[in-house]
Amino acid sequence: MQLIRNRMNTYTDFFKALSDETRLRILNLLVVSEAELCVCEFTDILETPTYNVSKQLKILKNTGLLNEKKEGRWVYFGLVKTKEKFLSLLFEAIKEIPEQQLKIDLNELQKRFDIRVEGKCLLGVQKKHLKPINT
Repeated sequence: MQLIRNRMNTYTDFFKALSDETRLRILNLLVVSEAELCVCEFTDILETPTYNVSKQLKILKNTGLLNEKKEGRWVYFGLVKTKEKFLSLLFEAIKEIPEQQLKIDLNELQKRFDIRVEGKCLLGVQKKHLKPINT
């Protein structure tokens, strides 16, 4: 019985993670692009401060939906690789959300991909209003 309850908690955690607009936008970017994205790329695309992006990424990672990979000073996030049918269906459902904001996000994603160097993010946050203030 405990195993069943733990498994149900996993599913409820997935749905709780999806209940936030920023997290849903992050997942949509990753599902559609099938790529790993750097925190600064999410910051620019979502036009959300880095601290908020990092907070949302941590929730998705702790839920088991994302993997994290560090390369030097850059941190990339991608979808977990899974053969679990539930997650595959969940990711496919996210692709089908007919929301204009998600289309705007994908256009912004393409702009970020266009400035990558050899497929990697090397430039940091590009939108001036989102850059940290240096004192």
